[in-house]
Amino acid sequence: LGPESIPSWEAVIDCVERCRRVLFPGYFLGSRLDQVNLPYYLGQEVTALFEALSQQVTRAIRHDCLRHDLPCVHCEERGQQTAVEFLGKLPHLRQILATDVRAAYTGDPAAKGYDEIIFSYPGLFAVTVYRVAHELQVLGIPLLPRIMTEYSHNRTGIDIHPGAQIGESFFIDHGTGLVIGETTVIGDRVRIYQGVTLGALSLPREAVDQLRMAKRHPTIEDDVIIYSGATILGGTTV
Repeated sequence: LGPESIPSWEAVIDCVERCRRVLFPGYFLGSRLDQVNLPYYLGQEVTALFEALSQQVTRAIRHDCLRHDLPCVHCEERGQQTAVEFLGKLPHLRQILATDVRAAYTGDPAAKGYDEIIFSYPGLFAVTVYRVAHELQVLGIPLLPRIMTEYSHNRTGIDIHPGAQIGESFFIDHGTGLVIGETTVIGDRVRIYQGVTLGALSLPREAVDQLRMAKRHPTIEDDVIIYSGATILGGTTV
């Protein structure tokens, strides 16, 4: 309750879907794209994404300031600047997601092609949303990254905290029941199956605040495969 608008769940999810349309041009659009109208389409989508995201970032920053009783300075300017910085990361996100798609294709003999993976694999959807949310987390934006990854969690059953660090060529096969905690570090070319937990050990209540930002989850190094049902807790390195 208050005079300032809080972030809109629907608008944040709309930002996620707009990001997917930019990162995978043509796949999630009703109309046809070709070499002539592609620049126009991307220009429209990126402009709309900037406007929507800058507004939600502004609301999230302002809400955090009010929640902690802090003076809110230049919230709208910060929101616009953050949105610009995020848009600058889209080419890198597109490149790393291409490695994730290739990892799914080379790692799953049931995959008939890249199109099938992009359209229908829940693991790629969850990783796409995670990578978008992680970039916002790195930029220091409150609330929005968790809204995004919990939206993905609800759709896929795959729970990836936006604070986790995940390398390229990451493949989640099936994925239902997968949990990746906030301080998890995952290297390159890692494959994980359904029902895996990369979690933290239970802590006494008085220790929670002290360890809130500490390393609490596993580190998975390059070229590791973790099969279904595995539970790896704490600061373990695999």
